[in-house]
Amino acid sequence: MINLSFDDILNAKFSLYENNPVLKNPINSFVIADPSVLTPGESHDGKWHLFCHTFFGVHRYVSDDGIKFTKAEKIVSRAMRPDINLIDGKYYLFYERTRPVIFNALSLIGVKWKSEIYCTESEDFSRWSKPYPVIRKTRDFEEYKGGYALSNPFLIKTEAGYRMYYSCGQTFIKDCGFCEPKHISFAESKDISKNYISRTAPIISPDKNIEYLNLCSGCIKVYKLKDCYIGLQNGLFEKDGKSHSAIMLLKSDDGINFEFVKPFLVPQRCGNNNWMAQYVYACCLTYYENKLRLYFNARNVSDNLKGRESIGIFEARI
Repeated sequence: MINLSFDDILNAKFSLYENNPVLKNPINSFVIADPSVLTPGESHDGKWHLFCHTFFGVHRYVSDDGIKFTKAEKIVSRAMRPDINLIDGKYYLFYERTRPVIFNALSLIGVKWKSEIYCTESEDFSRWSKPYPVIRKTRDFEEYKGGYALSNPFLIKTEAGYRMYYSCGQTFIKDCGFCEPKHISFAESKDISKNYISRTAPIISPDKNIEYLNLCSGCIKVYKLKDCYIGLQNGLFEKDGKSHSAIMLLKSDDGINFEFVKPFLVPQRCGNNNWMAQYVYACCLTYYENKLRLYFNARNVSDNLKGRESIGIFEARI
């Protein structure tokens, strides 16, 4: 739980870090994306740890201040969209497990995409367990004509056990030339690592009548506050003939039924830098030493060859 109220979040004065992006795509990958972050208060060594993915898998970066990161290692291949958790002294890294790279590439020319939620465990980041499946395809809405996709895991603890939000299905985004997640749902279990039962219907789906959700749902990160839940969701939408993505602030009493509050972070040019000009994607909210810090990834343009994704910071002092 984040020990703040909804009004604390709503009234916080967020601003973009002046030296964004803090992580740029590496030379061998067009993207570095989907940050999941542990603060010094959550890590065994008192450092910031940022997990993210490139074309080649999930990586871990380390920092003393949460801004200047040093690459430590690749954790796992065939992996995207990580979610790192410290629970009872053990780290659980959930992620979208894809097929080998060659099949991912062939999905652009019609080969079916297939992915599910997996996990690997560690006590100190030096050794990781053999990955194992956590949520597999069980619902029709997780499928689409090109295969099936379960992605963007995000775990919270509930009174009954654990709830894992995830994205599923796919929608082809024409000007990008690739797919993005169509629905958002969740699965629940009393055991953190197994026996998850997926909800029978999505909690968020695209709606042609909603400005920021008229293409597909993207993903959601859910945080329990003192008086409610909030969701930070990056819906994809079409505007002026182009696709875009922006992070929305949602509110909920139960973590299931969400209402739209306001756009939280939208695409924009930053001076002469267009690194987040068209898409603002997945995020991770941290609260440490009276500072809220939102890590997010963004994309400059939709073009498959020109497009690059980087990671930046949006922060506020409370």
